[in-house]
Amino acid sequence: VQLVESGGGLVQAGGSLRLSCAASGLTVDDYAIGWFRPRGQGREGVSCISTLDGTTYYSDSVKGRFTISNDNAKNTVYLQMNSLKPEDTGVYYCAAVTSSSPSDYCLGYGSIGDWGQGIQVTVSS
Repeated sequence: VQLVESGGGLVQAGGSLRLSCAASGLTVDDYAIGWFRPRGQGREGVSCISTLDGTTYYSDSVKGRFTISNDNAKNTVYLQMNSLKPEDTGVYYCAAVTSSSPSDYCLGYGSIGDWGQGIQVTVSS
C-alpha cells in the first residue's frame, strides 16, 4: 500500500486545514486508515477510520475539532482540522493496516501497517 499526504501548511491559531491521504495498492475492502503525529517518545493516533463500515476514532485532544472521512471511490481519506491550536503543530502521517478496528489501530494495537512520508502542519499563535 502506498500513501501520499497533501494539504499541510502554515495556519494561524483558530484556523483550519484539510489533509488528504491518497491510497493506492489496496487489495481488500477492510482497512483501518488513520492519521498519526509524533508525541514525546512515541506517537499519537489522532484519528482513524474503517474503510469497511466508516466507524471512526478520535483522540481526546482533537475530539470535536477534527473530522475524518473516507471517499472509497477515490481511495482517499481526509482529515478536516478546525479550531487549530499551536500544540497541533507537527508532522502528520497517514497510515493503513488491514483488518483492524479504527480504535485499535489509533491506540497502537497490532501491526503498524504502511505509512506515508508525512506532511508538516504548523499552527502559529
